[in-house]
Amino acid sequence: MRPFTYERATSPAAAAATVAARPDAKFIAGGTNLLDLMKLEIEAPGHLVDVQDLKLDRIEETADGGLRIGAFVTNTDLAADMRVRRNYGVLSRAIVAGASGQLRNKATTAGNLLQRTRCQYFYDTNQPCNKRRPGSGCAAIGGHSRTLGIIGTSEACIATHPGDMAVAMRILDATVETVNPQGVTRTIPIADFHRLWGDTPHIETTLRHGELITAVTLPKPVGGAHFYHKVRDRASYAYALVSVAAVIQPDGTGRVAIGGIAPKPWRAEAAEAALPQGAKAVASRLLAGARPTEDNAFKVLLVERTLGAVLADARNAA
Repeated sequence: MRPFTYERATSPAAAAATVAARPDAKFIAGGTNLLDLMKLEIEAPGHLVDVQDLKLDRIEETADGGLRIGAFVTNTDLAADMRVRRNYGVLSRAIVAGASGQLRNKATTAGNLLQRTRCQYFYDTNQPCNKRRPGSGCAAIGGHSRTLGIIGTSEACIATHPGDMAVAMRILDATVETVNPQGVTRTIPIADFHRLWGDTPHIETTLRHGELITAVTLPKPVGGAHFYHKVRDRASYAYALVSVAAVIQPDGTGRVAIGGIAPKPWRAEAAEAALPQGAKAVASRLLAGARPTEDNAFKVLLVERTLGAVLADARNAA
């Protein structure tokens, strides 16, 4: 690990201003992803701004019946909150499907959204990777790509977003609240928060340097039956090959988002109109334009079968 300086932030705007003033500065809260990357010298910040003391760790009800989740609410506390379990079950299930109990005790809401890909070539500093070193190339293209993306990828990168929580938040239409160095706030729809890779896969979100996430807001509950199915190589502490987050209404309509296949949680609202017709109809629309590799072409069928299992559970629950 390379040397770095460290300070504790006193306010959100002050933290944002400090990071904005230094190109090599980063925020740190739970650190469950950043510290690993620093040890491997994939990330090498010269200055860390600790934001854990900013008291952004509360879950509060909003005036319109939703929930405002502080950026530093831990994954454990969020998944266990009775309001989340009762009204946003898909979110609770998605969080519990991720990582391990120990990591969920430290990982934060904001940090979970910002975690970086688990592509093996990103972690191997002996291999070219456009996310790690822009312009160096992508070893995954033409390499071992079984766990990587099949849609929304580019000629520069085929990595996937690794998270579970963001997939659930996508179908709940969450919004991300931020503050900039001037103390000005803005809200970003979760659909617009993560970027497709394009020619700049090292730029993963629409955040500006120094912009600090302060909360994530969920709108009022959508009702229906909530599901999160995750298919992975082992039963725990593994990232999704394919995951399906779904909210299914009694009449068979609903919402669906897919994880493990793209740079961001993958949702196509137009495909959801086909839910009453079954998983195959939805999957064919959802994955229109998919470009799987020889290694991961199985994910196309796996999306359909996992969605089919969710819809079968929904029928049984009804």
